[in-house]
Amino acid sequence: MAVPKRKTSRMKRGFRRSTDALKQPTYVEDKDSGELRRPHHVDLKTGMYRGRQILSPKDDA
Repeated sequence: MAVPKRKTSRMKRGFRRSTDALKQPTYVEDKDSGELRRPHHVDLKTGMYRGRQILSPKDDA
């Protein structure tokens, strides 16, 4: 059975657990439409990504 050789300090334990906290997803304002979208993601309503038309625009049906 694996047994730790030394006790993990509070600081090292905190460093390890710091990534466990839930973070709110980041949103940026779109330059063209002004709506919020995720960075580095295609805008699904317009189909634009980095100023280029990638997908056909989504219909409002």
